[in-house]
Amino acid sequence: MKIPVRIRSESLYTLIYTSLYQGCTKGSHTDEAPKVEPQAPKPSPNVNLTMTSDQGATETYSSLSRTTGAATPTIASSAPAEPIPPAAEEEDDPSVPVTPGTICRRKGCGKSFVSDEVSRGDGEESVCTYHPLPPIFHEGSKGYLCCKRRVLEFDEFLKIGGCKQGRHLFAPKEKEAKTEEFIDCRVDHYQTPAEVHVSVFAKQTDKDRSVVQIETDKIHLDLYFQGTKRFRRSIDLFGPVNPEASSFKYFGTKVVELTLKKQDNRSWALLEKTDRQVPVNLTFGVGGRTGTIGAKEIILDDENASKIRS
Repeated sequence: MKIPVRIRSESLYTLIYTSLYQGCTKGSHTDEAPKVEPQAPKPSPNVNLTMTSDQGATETYSSLSRTTGAATPTIASSAPAEPIPPAAEEEDDPSVPVTPGTICRRKGCGKSFVSDEVSRGDGEESVCTYHPLPPIFHEGSKGYLCCKRRVLEFDEFLKIGGCKQGRHLFAPKEKEAKTEEFIDCRVDHYQTPAEVHVSVFAKQTDKDRSVVQIETDKIHLDLYFQGTKRFRRSIDLFGPVNPEASSFKYFGTKVVELTLKKQDNRSWALLEKTDRQVPVNLTFGVGGRTGTIGAKEIILDDENASKIRS
Protein backbone atom coordinates (compact mmCIF):
# COMPACT_ATOMS: atom_id res chain seq x y z
CA MET A 1 0.00 0.00 0.00
CA LYS A 2 2.98 2.35 0.38
CA ILE A 3 4.12 2.14 -3.25
CA PRO A 4 0.98 3.72 -4.75
CA VAL A 5 1.18 6.61 -2.25
CA ARG A 6 4.82 7.29 -3.18
CA ILE A 7 3.98 7.21 -6.87
CA ARG A 8 1.11 9.61 -6.41
CA SER A 9 3.33 12.07 -4.45
CA GLU A 10 5.98 12.10 -7.19
CA SER A 11 3.34 12.57 -9.86
CA LEU A 12 1.84 15.49 -7.96
CA TYR A 13 5.29 17.12 -7.55
CA THR A 14 6.07 16.71 -11.23
CA LEU A 15 2.75 18.20 -12.18
CA ILE A 16 3.29 21.29 -9.99
CA TYR A 17 6.89 21.79 -11.24
CA THR A 18 5.97 21.53 -14.91
CA SER A 19 3.05 23.90 -14.49
CA LEU A 20 5.24 26.55 -12.85
CA TYR A 21 8.42 26.19 -14.95
CA GLN A 22 7.03 25.11 -18.28
CA GLY A 23 9.47 25.74 -21.12
CA CYS A 24 8.86 27.78 -24.24
CA THR A 25 11.17 25.90 -26.67
CA LYS A 26 11.27 22.24 -27.80
CA GLY A 27 14.44 20.21 -28.36
CA SER A 28 16.48 17.14 -27.37
CA HIS A 29 17.43 16.47 -23.72
CA THR A 30 20.97 17.44 -22.52
CA ASP A 31 22.87 17.73 -19.24
CA GLU A 32 24.84 20.88 -20.33
CA ALA A 33 23.82 24.38 -19.36
CA PRO A 34 22.72 26.57 -22.30
CA LYS A 35 25.24 29.13 -23.54
CA VAL A 36 24.08 32.77 -23.43
CA GLU A 37 25.88 35.14 -25.82
CA PRO A 38 26.49 38.65 -24.34
CA GLN A 39 24.72 41.41 -26.16
CA ALA A 40 26.46 44.73 -26.84
CA PRO A 41 24.73 47.70 -25.19
CA LYS A 42 22.69 49.74 -27.58
CA PRO A 43 23.72 53.40 -27.52
CA SER A 44 21.17 56.13 -27.55
CA PRO A 45 20.24 57.19 -31.10
CA ASN A 46 21.30 60.80 -30.40
CA VAL A 47 24.16 60.36 -27.92
CA ASN A 48 27.59 58.74 -28.24
CA LEU A 49 29.81 58.04 -25.25
CA THR A 50 33.48 58.90 -25.58
CA MET A 51 36.27 58.29 -23.09
CA THR A 52 39.38 60.41 -22.63
CA SER A 53 42.29 60.06 -20.24
CA ASP A 54 44.47 62.82 -18.83
CA GLN A 55 48.01 62.63 -17.48
CA GLY A 56 46.78 61.76 -13.98
CA ALA A 57 45.17 58.54 -15.31
CA THR A 58 41.72 59.94 -14.65
CA GLU A 59 39.06 58.83 -17.09
CA THR A 60 36.41 61.25 -18.24
CA TYR A 61 33.22 60.16 -19.99
CA SER A 62 31.45 62.60 -22.27
CA SER A 63 28.20 62.51 -24.18
CA LEU A 64 28.54 63.67 -27.79
CA SER A 65 25.37 64.74 -29.53
CA ARG A 66 25.11 63.65 -33.17
CA THR A 67 23.21 66.75 -34.13
CA THR A 68 25.36 69.44 -32.50
CA GLY A 69 28.67 67.62 -32.04
CA ALA A 70 29.25 69.34 -28.67
CA ALA A 71 30.71 67.24 -25.90
CA THR A 72 28.99 67.50 -22.50
CA PRO A 73 31.06 66.14 -19.61
CA THR A 74 29.16 63.87 -17.24
CA ILE A 75 31.98 63.02 -14.84
CA ALA A 76 34.40 65.89 -14.14
CA SER A 77 38.07 65.05 -13.86
CA SER A 78 39.80 65.73 -10.58
CA ALA A 79 42.30 68.23 -11.99
CA PRO A 80 44.30 70.22 -9.43
CA ALA A 81 42.96 73.72 -8.74
CA GLU A 82 44.98 76.66 -9.93
CA PRO A 83 47.13 78.19 -7.17
CA ILE A 84 45.94 81.46 -5.71
CA PRO A 85 48.24 84.28 -6.85
CA PRO A 86 50.14 85.90 -3.96
CA ALA A 87 48.59 89.14 -2.80
CA ALA A 88 50.66 92.32 -2.58
CA GLU A 89 51.49 92.67 1.10
CA GLU A 90 51.86 95.99 2.86
CA GLU A 91 55.16 96.94 4.42
CA ASP A 92 55.80 98.68 7.72
CA ASP A 93 57.22 102.20 7.62
CA PRO A 94 59.88 102.40 10.36
CA SER A 95 60.10 106.20 10.00
CA VAL A 96 56.54 106.61 11.37
CA PRO A 97 56.38 106.76 15.19
CA VAL A 98 54.09 104.21 16.83
CA THR A 99 52.35 104.48 20.19
CA PRO A 100 53.25 101.62 22.61
CA GLY A 101 50.42 99.10 22.81
CA THR A 102 49.46 99.38 19.13
CA ILE A 103 48.40 95.95 17.79
CA CYS A 104 50.09 94.53 14.70
CA ARG A 105 47.75 94.80 11.72
CA ARG A 106 48.64 91.43 10.20
CA LYS A 107 46.02 88.68 10.53
CA GLY A 108 46.75 86.08 13.19
CA CYS A 109 49.61 87.98 14.88
CA GLY A 110 48.08 89.94 17.73
CA LYS A 111 51.36 91.23 19.21
CA SER A 112 51.57 94.76 20.62
CA PHE A 113 54.18 97.40 19.90
CA VAL A 114 56.75 97.84 22.68
CA SER A 115 59.49 100.00 21.20
CA ASP A 116 61.46 100.40 18.00
CA GLU A 117 64.31 98.32 19.41
CA VAL A 118 62.04 95.44 20.50
CA SER A 119 59.25 95.37 17.88
CA ARG A 120 61.24 96.66 14.91
CA GLY A 121 64.68 95.35 15.76
CA ASP A 122 66.30 91.99 15.09
CA GLY A 123 65.12 90.05 18.15
CA GLU A 124 62.46 87.39 18.52
CA GLU A 125 59.75 89.94 19.32
CA SER A 126 60.23 91.55 15.91
CA VAL A 127 59.25 88.32 14.10
CA CYS A 128 55.61 88.33 12.98
CA THR A 129 53.79 85.03 12.40
CA TYR A 130 50.68 85.80 10.39
CA HIS A 131 48.26 84.80 7.60
CA PRO A 132 48.98 86.56 4.28
CA LEU A 133 45.54 85.77 2.80
CA PRO A 134 42.05 86.66 4.09
CA PRO A 135 39.85 84.29 6.10
CA ILE A 136 37.21 82.02 4.57
CA PHE A 137 33.87 80.91 6.03
CA HIS A 138 32.10 78.11 4.18
CA GLU A 139 29.19 75.96 5.44
CA GLY A 140 30.14 76.38 9.08
CA SER A 141 33.87 75.75 8.65
CA LYS A 142 36.29 78.58 9.30
CA GLY A 143 39.90 79.09 8.27
CA TYR A 144 42.27 81.03 6.02
CA LEU A 145 42.87 80.75 2.31
CA CYS A 146 46.62 80.47 2.83
CA CYS A 147 46.52 77.30 4.98
CA LYS A 148 44.48 74.09 5.13
CA ARG A 149 43.32 74.02 8.74
CA ARG A 150 39.56 74.39 9.24
CA VAL A 151 37.59 74.61 12.50
CA LEU A 152 33.91 74.92 13.41
CA GLU A 153 33.95 77.11 16.51
CA PHE A 154 34.77 80.80 16.21
CA ASP A 155 36.91 80.73 19.34
CA GLU A 156 39.04 78.01 17.76
CA PHE A 157 39.25 80.07 14.58
CA LEU A 158 40.80 82.97 16.52
CA LYS A 159 43.45 80.59 17.86
CA ILE A 160 44.66 79.40 14.43
CA GLY A 161 48.34 80.26 14.30
CA GLY A 162 49.89 82.03 11.36
CA CYS A 163 51.50 80.14 8.51
CA LYS A 164 54.09 82.72 7.40
CA GLN A 165 56.78 84.72 9.14
CA GLY A 166 57.88 88.26 8.39
CA ARG A 167 58.00 91.74 9.89
CA HIS A 168 55.26 93.35 11.96
CA LEU A 169 52.93 95.91 10.36
CA PHE A 170 52.25 98.84 12.70
CA ALA A 171 52.35 101.80 10.28
CA PRO A 172 51.88 100.85 6.60
CA LYS A 173 53.83 102.73 3.98
CA GLU A 174 51.79 105.15 1.93
CA LYS A 175 51.14 103.95 -1.59
CA GLU A 176 52.56 105.97 -4.43
CA ALA A 177 50.03 108.38 -5.85
CA LYS A 178 48.90 107.63 -9.35
CA THR A 179 49.52 110.13 -12.13
CA GLU A 180 46.71 112.64 -12.47
CA GLU A 181 44.73 112.79 -15.70
CA PHE A 182 43.64 116.27 -16.70
CA ILE A 183 40.39 116.39 -18.66
CA ASP A 184 38.25 119.09 -20.32
CA CYS A 185 34.78 120.07 -19.16
CA ARG A 186 32.21 122.09 -21.08
CA VAL A 187 31.70 125.61 -19.71
CA ASP A 188 28.52 127.46 -20.67
CA HIS A 189 26.93 130.70 -19.49
CA TYR A 190 24.02 133.11 -19.82
CA GLN A 191 23.41 136.57 -18.36
CA THR A 192 20.80 138.88 -16.95
CA PRO A 193 21.18 142.66 -16.63
CA ALA A 194 22.71 142.20 -13.15
CA GLU A 195 24.33 138.72 -13.14
CA VAL A 196 26.25 136.20 -15.23
CA HIS A 197 25.49 132.52 -14.62
CA VAL A 198 28.30 130.09 -15.46
CA SER A 199 27.68 126.33 -15.69
CA VAL A 200 30.55 123.84 -15.57
CA PHE A 201 29.39 120.38 -16.67
CA ALA A 202 31.51 118.20 -14.40
CA LYS A 203 30.18 114.73 -13.61
CA GLN A 204 30.78 113.18 -10.17
CA THR A 205 32.75 116.09 -8.74
CA ASP A 206 34.48 115.56 -5.41
CA LYS A 207 33.23 118.57 -3.45
CA ASP A 208 35.61 118.01 -0.55
CA ARG A 209 38.74 118.37 -2.70
CA SER A 210 37.51 120.79 -5.39
CA VAL A 211 38.21 124.52 -5.19
CA VAL A 212 36.34 127.42 -6.86
CA GLN A 213 37.69 130.96 -6.44
CA ILE A 214 35.98 134.15 -7.66
CA GLU A 215 38.00 137.34 -8.08
CA THR A 216 37.11 140.76 -9.47
CA ASP A 217 38.23 140.00 -13.02
CA LYS A 218 38.92 136.26 -12.95
CA ILE A 219 37.57 132.88 -11.79
CA HIS A 220 39.65 129.81 -10.92
CA LEU A 221 38.27 126.28 -11.29
CA ASP A 222 40.10 123.29 -9.79
CA LEU A 223 37.74 120.30 -9.81
CA TYR A 224 38.58 116.76 -8.73
CA PHE A 225 36.70 113.66 -9.82
CA GLN A 226 36.66 110.01 -8.85
CA GLY A 227 39.98 108.30 -9.39
CA THR A 228 42.78 110.46 -10.78
CA LYS A 229 40.79 112.76 -13.10
CA ARG A 230 41.04 116.52 -12.64
CA PHE A 231 39.84 119.69 -14.39
CA ARG A 232 41.70 122.95 -13.88
CA ARG A 233 41.10 126.25 -15.64
CA SER A 234 41.34 130.00 -15.01
CA ILE A 235 39.07 132.39 -16.96
CA ASP A 236 39.71 136.13 -17.40
CA LEU A 237 36.23 137.62 -17.23
CA PHE A 238 34.84 139.98 -19.88
CA GLY A 239 33.80 142.49 -17.22
CA PRO A 240 34.34 143.16 -13.51
CA VAL A 241 32.29 141.34 -10.88
CA ASN A 242 31.70 141.69 -7.15
CA PRO A 243 33.32 138.63 -5.45
CA GLU A 244 31.54 139.18 -2.12
CA ALA A 245 28.11 139.19 -3.78
CA SER A 246 28.94 136.26 -6.10
CA SER A 247 28.54 132.59 -5.19
CA PHE A 248 28.83 129.03 -6.48
CA LYS A 249 27.02 125.76 -5.79
CA TYR A 250 27.28 122.05 -6.67
CA PHE A 251 24.08 120.70 -8.21
CA GLY A 252 23.80 116.93 -7.90
CA THR A 253 26.74 115.15 -9.49
CA LYS A 254 26.83 116.84 -12.92
CA VAL A 255 26.96 120.65 -12.75
CA VAL A 256 28.85 123.33 -10.84
CA GLU A 257 26.94 126.62 -11.07
CA LEU A 258 28.57 130.04 -10.52
CA THR A 259 26.54 133.22 -10.07
CA LEU A 260 28.67 136.28 -10.81
CA LYS A 261 27.34 139.68 -9.66
CA LYS A 262 28.21 142.41 -12.18
CA GLN A 263 29.75 145.64 -10.95
CA ASP A 264 27.92 147.51 -13.71
CA ASN A 265 24.89 146.70 -15.79
CA ARG A 266 26.56 146.52 -19.18
CA SER A 267 25.98 143.47 -21.33
CA TRP A 268 28.79 140.95 -21.84
CA ALA A 269 29.55 139.92 -25.41
CA LEU A 270 31.60 136.94 -24.16
CA LEU A 271 32.38 135.22 -20.89
CA GLU A 272 36.14 135.30 -21.32
CA LYS A 273 38.01 138.51 -22.10
CA THR A 274 39.73 138.65 -25.46
CA ASP A 275 42.00 141.05 -27.37
CA ARG A 276 40.19 140.70 -30.67
CA GLN A 277 37.44 143.05 -31.79
CA VAL A 278 34.04 141.77 -30.70
CA PRO A 279 30.96 143.07 -32.52
CA VAL A 280 28.29 144.50 -30.26
CA ASN A 281 25.35 142.67 -31.79
CA LEU A 282 23.83 140.62 -28.97
CA THR A 283 20.76 138.42 -29.07
CA PHE A 284 18.05 138.77 -26.47
CA GLY A 285 15.93 136.21 -24.72
CA VAL A 286 17.00 132.65 -24.11
CA GLY A 287 18.34 131.99 -27.61
CA GLY A 288 22.09 132.27 -28.11
CA ARG A 289 24.92 131.60 -25.68
CA THR A 290 25.35 135.33 -25.01
CA GLY A 291 21.66 136.11 -24.77
CA THR A 292 20.49 138.57 -22.10
CA ILE A 293 17.48 137.29 -20.18
CA GLY A 294 14.96 139.80 -18.90
CA ALA A 295 16.47 142.86 -20.59
CA LYS A 296 14.61 145.36 -22.77
CA GLU A 297 17.68 147.03 -24.20
CA ILE A 298 21.44 146.64 -24.36
CA ILE A 299 23.38 148.46 -21.66
CA LEU A 300 26.83 149.43 -22.95
CA ASP A 301 29.84 151.25 -21.59
CA ASP A 302 31.04 154.49 -23.18
CA GLU A 303 33.52 152.78 -25.54
CA ASN A 304 31.01 150.35 -27.02
CA ALA A 305 28.27 152.96 -27.09
CA SER A 306 30.48 155.22 -29.19
CA LYS A 307 31.08 152.37 -31.65
CA ILE A 308 27.34 151.97 -32.22
CA ARG A 309 26.77 155.74 -32.62
CA SER A 310 29.50 155.94 -35.20
